Amino acid sequence: MSTPLRLMAVHAHPDDESSKGAATLARYAAEGVDVLVATCTGGERGDILNPAVDRPEVRADLARVRAAEMAAAAAVLGVRQRFLGFVDSGLPADGAELPADAFARLPVAVAAAPLVALVREFRPQVIVSYDPSGGYPHPDHLLTHRVARHAFDAAADPAAYPGSGPAWAVAKLYYLLSFSRSWFQALHDATRAAGLPSAMAEVLRELPEDLPEPRVTTRVECARYFATRDRALRAHTTQADPAHPFFAHSREIERRAWPTEDYELAQARVPVSLPEDDLFAGLR
Repeated sequence: MSTPLRLMAVHAHPDDESSKGAATLARYAAEGVDVLVATCTGGERGDILNPAVDRPEVRADLARVRAAEMAAAAAVLGVRQRFLGFVDSGLPADGAELPADAFARLPVAVAAAPLVALVREFRPQVIVSYDPSGGYPHPDHLLTHRVARHAFDAAADPAAYPGSGPAWAVAKLYYLLSFSRSWFQALHDATRAAGLPSAMAEVLRELPEDLPEPRVTTRVECARYFATRDRALRAHTTQADPAHPFFAHSREIERRAWPTEDYELAQARVPVSLPEDDLFAGLR
């Protein structure tokens, strides 16, 4: 009997799993892979990005609202989900200190403890999370990257984190590469070539000219799941502003211009041959 395939995605807040790599998760879940999203914080201090639901009663109960949104999004994607129990750091103003209970104030070894235990319990062959930039420089994203790296190593070490279950060596660790300049440019060019106005022009103007292009090793074809991705993101009602440029472009154009979600293979314990088109390459 073949070993069941398991994929873990490690994210900072509810909604991150639906805006970064969601079509990949939906594809693998539909193919029978057991997919688990590990969410470090509850998103309690996040902004409400959808003006239609920015109301006092929502702000007063944001932790519960975001947990309910997360459950709805997981159901859309067909995945399991687990909160690791930490408190959202928020996005402090320049020079401001993080709250005392903020996730991002924790030492990596402490912040990684529940993830190590979850890795050993779930036993995934593949973990995906953020690259060293965090995807963007939110303190929780930066720590989530470090936590995922630490857990990849520590979960395999029988001497690390005693009492958190038998050691488990994850075979492959990937970094999510979402929304590169090339991605925005490709959608902008394809939209203009179709004779349509492009909302990506504004985004491209705001991106730094010296933004480095990511090192792509693995492109997962998942265009047929873009609609699922969009439904999952919209399930995070407080975070998904229907007026955002992301929702403005034609999905059919996107399927033609960029039908993949892209990754960098950061570490592997199995032989690999790059480039890849499957996170489980070498494991099936």
